[in-house]
Amino acid sequence: MVNIHPSLLPKYGGKGMWGHHVHEAVKAAGEKETGLTVHWVTPQCDAGAVIAQRRVALSPEDTADDIARKEHELEMAHFPRIIEEILSQL
Repeated sequence: MVNIHPSLLPKYGGKGMWGHHVHEAVKAAGEKETGLTVHWVTPQCDAGAVIAQRRVALSPEDTADDIARKEHELEMAHFPRIIEEILSQL
């Protein structure tokens, strides 16, 4: 089983770190980039081995909503291909 997480794990992962909570934390930390992480699911939250990460630059003017939009665009562009790559290796 795989999971898609809206940050560059290991940053901003773990219990309670999902959706807008992640984007708000990224903004509060003043990160210059964020992204998505696809990882294997394990019993420990967000601790599975990373399968793929994709990055996007942030500007200081980006709001948490802007960050969410940019990260969502990464998901739409890359998640299907990442899943295809995983399936092709089975």
